[in-house]
Amino acid sequence: MKQNFIFIAKSLDGYIADKDGGIDWLYSVPNPEGKDLGYLPFMKTIDALLMGRKTFEKVLSFDIPWPYEKPVFVASQTLSALPENLMGKVEIVKGTVAEMLNTIHKKGYHKLYIDGGNLIQSFLGEDRIDEMIISTLPLLLGDGFPLFGTLPQMLEFQHIKSELFLDAITQDTYRRKR
Repeated sequence: MKQNFIFIAKSLDGYIADKDGGIDWLYSVPNPEGKDLGYLPFMKTIDALLMGRKTFEKVLSFDIPWPYEKPVFVASQTLSALPENLMGKVEIVKGTVAEMLNTIHKKGYHKLYIDGGNLIQSFLGEDRIDEMIISTLPLLLGDGFPLFGTLPQMLEFQHIKSELFLDAITQDTYRRKR
């Protein structure tokens, strides 16, 4: 079964990055024990990641070893080369949402984690998201990059569950009603 998932955090006012593209606010809730907030169990359910170019570049800026064990596809119309240390771990895909999905599905990956604001909005615009796991941090950024944008039609989701992490972060799971 082919499915596309979102696992993302947002501010109370719906932003996934501040007005400068920063995400330091994601660490505003203390997490001294380094709890994964559901990320590791989620990653066990997917085959591969499809992330936008800006998200890919943000991950590269963290100055840490490559954090993904699953195959990663980067959606970009402009990126033409990858760092040598990521060869065999990352692949660039181009084209429309349908074309990118077709390329990835032909490689045997069917449960995809879609990451990156523009990419998520494109997938929602084409009604290609099956499940959303959205963590909300208790702060208002006031401005930034919104998780959701304009859609050509209303999309109805069923609320599956809510969880509370670190006595501050709510995490809601929604499944697309079809």
